Amino acid sequence: MTSNFLNLYTHDFARVAIAAPICRIADPAYNAAQTIALAEQAAAQGAALVAFPELGLSAYTCDDLFHQRALLDGCLDALDSIVAASQQWKLALVVGVPLRVEHQLYNCAVVIANGQIQGVVPKSYLPNYGEFYDARQFSSGDYAVATEIDLLGERVQFGSGLLFEVADMPLFKFHVEICEDVWVPIPPSSFAALAGATVLVNLSASNALVGKAGYRNQLVSQQSARCISAYLYTSAGTGESTTDLAWDGQGVICENGELLAESKRFSDEATLTFADIDLERLSRERMRMNTFAQSVQRHAAEVNKFRTVFFELEIGRDEPLALKRCVERFPYVPADARRRDERCNEVYNIQVQALAQRLTSSGIKKIVIGISGGLDSTHALLVCARVMDKLNLPRTNILAYTMPGFATSERTLKQAHALMKLVGCSAQEIDIRPSCIQMLKDLNHPYSEGQAQYDITFENVQAGERTNHLFRLANHHHAIVCGTGDLSELALGWCTYGVGDHMSHYNVNASVPKTLISHLVRWVAESGVIGRNDAQVLLDILATEISPELVPGAADGQPEQRTESTIGPYELQDFNLYYVLRFGFRPSKVAFLALTAWQDKEKGRWPDGDHVTRNQYGLGAIKKNLGIFLDRFFRTSQFKRSCVPNAPKVGSGGSLSPRGDWRAPSDAQSVVWLEELRSIPVQEAGN
Repeated sequence: MTSNFLNLYTHDFARVAIAAPICRIADPAYNAAQTIALAEQAAAQGAALVAFPELGLSAYTCDDLFHQRALLDGCLDALDSIVAASQQWKLALVVGVPLRVEHQLYNCAVVIANGQIQGVVPKSYLPNYGEFYDARQFSSGDYAVATEIDLLGERVQFGSGLLFEVADMPLFKFHVEICEDVWVPIPPSSFAALAGATVLVNLSASNALVGKAGYRNQLVSQQSARCISAYLYTSAGTGESTTDLAWDGQGVICENGELLAESKRFSDEATLTFADIDLERLSRERMRMNTFAQSVQRHAAEVNKFRTVFFELEIGRDEPLALKRCVERFPYVPADARRRDERCNEVYNIQVQALAQRLTSSGIKKIVIGISGGLDSTHALLVCARVMDKLNLPRTNILAYTMPGFATSERTLKQAHALMKLVGCSAQEIDIRPSCIQMLKDLNHPYSEGQAQYDITFENVQAGERTNHLFRLANHHHAIVCGTGDLSELALGWCTYGVGDHMSHYNVNASVPKTLISHLVRWVAESGVIGRNDAQVLLDILATEISPELVPGAADGQPEQRTESTIGPYELQDFNLYYVLRFGFRPSKVAFLALTAWQDKEKGRWPDGDHVTRNQYGLGAIKKNLGIFLDRFFRTSQFKRSCVPNAPKVGSGGSLSPRGDWRAPSDAQSVVWLEELRSIPVQEAGN
């Protein structure tokens, strides 16, 4: 089968849908027609699975009409028409229907694909409290003796312990439960997930009550999180009887605790809600969390009761099929302003608490920090200021030093002094050029003889002198050195090893990426958490282009030193870091996600191959910068990360401490990642 890079199924995504048709009570033919119409729409949109409400072919509110043979026979005819229609669709659908089995009546979910019934799942838990009377009409599937039944001339699998696996999508294995099944302490889907189901489906007919929608949302979200699965919940809506109840047609799709999609409630029209679930992400999360496997072993008796039904869908992958999923350009930074402020507040307080504890436990009351007038040292200083407030110590206990070198700009030097004044710390300037010149003389470096040779030695002499001064100042003042380097720099090896910005006594920024640090500084400026003084300097620092300022700029006839021109845009490299570190995705999938994140939102299309504008990257630029990231991350930078100072982990996106999330050999190669990267067909990045 031909696979297209721009097709979501190529990257182990699956499109699913939940449907809430308009129903008529005890009119199976009408309900079947509605089901077929929505299934056709789902198939046309490339869905692999669509789920319909509980008892959707009869309507849930038939009450004692369920014991009328005419209705039951009508439901079989309706089911037959849906099975026949499914021959033309490349998707599976799950419909709700009452079925007679061995003189018992069961509330069932029927799985249909390729013009055949693949299996029948009866409801396990029958509510008989409040407004519900399921046990009056139905029997529990848990006590059914039959494991196979004759249905519409076919011999099909029957039972609550069925799993359905799509043969040509090995990560797509789903389980079906019905309404009340997810409300009990241990839902059947919990054991199904342990048995390998990555997608859990619930056909429901839950009535509308004040506050119930929010609870259902939480219920589905938490079940998907506990099971590390996707969870599709669909419920009955318009057309059900309102004799004593009302219906809202709420549908929810969650993935590992995250809400992907939700249907419109109280709609007067049929609704069809889509989401693209990441099957690989679910699989990798289960692989990463070894306690999931321990749960499988603990509940082996229940897990072994499940049977798997295999069938093919032949999902088309040779044509582009764009991802209908929100992929944030800044995975470390929430897009929603309120959540972003909450994130910044939490990260800031984690950093503050960690550094305060280190000072308290060591009995040290002073901090030495180098201030460059750039982003990272600015945020580290803001953390230090809050630490002093927290410990009831004067901010003058922060011994801040700005240390201009050969390439320090007037702008950053001015910003460093303004920042130190804003914070109210002890502020001093140390010119490191004399000591650097002495070092270069000792090395017989050409610069010491007047030659403009700006090599790595020239740069690292300056970085080393700064760090050397800071450590000796800490010795002299009985203080600790606060590190300022961030997670993005550690990932790319953008730091001077050992006696350089790589080293400190404690680093508050080590697991905070560059894109998040910029938002943290802005948040501090806007919230006034360190004081209500003029914070314009913070905004000026945010507007300053990122540079190590180690090589003299245009004034000396040299190009200005720009960090991102060497290692790539931080917004792209942070994106790459998140998906490589957190999920271990292969490069082609990371590129596909990046392309989706940076697509032209207004025109609803992907940007052309090498097209680059502000906040938009084409596949050519994505591939190029991902290559830079992969080689630096896997091949050249691990030795620096193998011996980093202590630092607090702040987010689930991971840290690179060898004592935490990341343990890797310092002499690994990047060959396999770069080879896979080459498979990306840049020419396919058109509209």
